[in-house]
Amino acid sequence: MHGPAAGHGPDGEPVHEPASTDQVESGGNAEHGRTILLTPASQIRMRPVSWTWTNRIPSGALTVIPGREGIGKSLTLAWLTAQITRGVLPGRHHGTPRPVIYAATEDSWSQTIGPRLFAAGADLDMVYRVDVQHDGGFDALTLPRDCSALGREITRLGVALLAADPLLSLIHAGIDTHRDRDLRTALEPLVNMADRTGCAVVGLAHFNKSASPDALNLITGSRAFSAVARAVIAIARDDEAGDGSCVMSQAKNNLGPLDLPSLRYVVESVEIPTDEGPAYVGKLTITGESDRSVSDILGDGASDGENRAERDECADWLKSYLISQGGEAAREDVLKAARAAGFAEATLKRARTRARVTTTRAGFPSRSLWQMTVRDDRSPVGSQSAQSAHLTEAEPTGLTEPTGAPTGRFGHGPSPR
Repeated sequence: MHGPAAGHGPDGEPVHEPASTDQVESGGNAEHGRTILLTPASQIRMRPVSWTWTNRIPSGALTVIPGREGIGKSLTLAWLTAQITRGVLPGRHHGTPRPVIYAATEDSWSQTIGPRLFAAGADLDMVYRVDVQHDGGFDALTLPRDCSALGREITRLGVALLAADPLLSLIHAGIDTHRDRDLRTALEPLVNMADRTGCAVVGLAHFNKSASPDALNLITGSRAFSAVARAVIAIARDDEAGDGSCVMSQAKNNLGPLDLPSLRYVVESVEIPTDEGPAYVGKLTITGESDRSVSDILGDGASDGENRAERDECADWLKSYLISQGGEAAREDVLKAARAAGFAEATLKRARTRARVTTTRAGFPSRSLWQMTVRDDRSPVGSQSAQSAHLTEAEPTGLTEPTGAPTGRFGHGPSPR
């Protein structure tokens, strides 16, 4: 088998200069300056998958985060941005803060996006608002027109994440986003640029109004949004939870495992200082793993009154059982006792949330424990150390509150909108 040929581009991309007989130019006349180039697979360098967020967000690829309105999708993106600019997200950049390009069109930078990033603990000197300057003034980033120029800036700055809030706003207005073939003309150049630069692209998307437990089927627009993406992290509000929390689950993962633990988060209002007085914005806090997935939550839409009654009965049983065990019990013991009492595992998961029972891991080898808790509804549940333990088992997280507030203005380039 031939080894990699000298002169190949980054990430194993085909070289456009024929080398010996390794690369073959097709016969026939070139049409409109286009020539077919054939590269043997043996000459394309193989490489392992690189993760911006271990096992969840691949580097050099598109990840979509869909969900309904008002559940913290934008706050999730602000949280990711903060983790990357501080170098604390488990993955390839852990320990090395990296820049983020933040493309957002629906909210004001000075009143919403900047304050959210500040509250999340982002290093604002490493977050770049993106605008396109032309003879007539400034314009928003547009795909696929600006892909090449964007890729050059990503390489120049060493950007680790392109955050798109929402992804749809980057698509040229002349492209029908409900037609698969049309949408791919914008998304495929974007993912090719991501692959060349190694930058992760994470874009937000909305759910449509359909009722389905499959998050991929709910993404508004063409199926190409989920088909072109290598990963999809769906989020949904858990109406069964007493603390108003939401859940994020891996709905698609072409490059890694799909059976990752779902994560639960809460949104709290926090006060931040500005030059014109205090402002109040939302802040996302991950509180730990969730036994309920987004698929479970979406499937609850079809639940009838009988199912809810069964859940409530199971919740009462679960609280009584844990009290009898001193307030906590191993997960496998709870499942065994629930089956003996006639409750299905799916019902038990819904009841656990209803009963405000939390999970933690303890011992060696570690095992999952279910615990009764007393919580203050006025504040988010869980601690920072608890959330860190659930993000990955392979790498440290470093998810701690910043020691100092970031400094700088809430925008770059032209005056904040």
